[in-house]
Amino acid sequence: MAVTPYLFFDGRADDAIAFYKATVGATTNSLMRFKDGPAGSCAPGAEDKVMHADISIGESHVLLSDGHNKGQPDFQGFGLAVTVKTEAEANKIFNALASGGQVTMPQAKTFFSPRFGMLTDKFGVNWMILAE
Repeated sequence: MAVTPYLFFDGRADDAIAFYKATVGATTNSLMRFKDGPAGSCAPGAEDKVMHADISIGESHVLLSDGHNKGQPDFQGFGLAVTVKTEAEANKIFNALASGGQVTMPQAKTFFSPRFGMLTDKFGVNWMILAE
């Protein structure tokens, strides 16, 4: 069994995929657009939006979609945690994901990690970055 996060970007999935490729080295495993689904299965104007995508970030999969394409994604109540081997890698990923977003807890040494910080990226997704 596996639990995989599924994020709905409400019309910005293509932008998010490009951002995560640039910031955390994500790779696209599969991507289907609404126009690839059964006839009449999408709202007019949404044909080229992402119906379903599977990306890999490190060893993990993240599923995503544009969902209802209303432009109001809501990522409250959860966050994605990234664990890396070194403080330098934590710094690099933290700074890249924070670009255009908001730092909610600056990186610092904690009792459980030599480098830990939290941020909300420019799409509203909450992240926690920690070094082993």
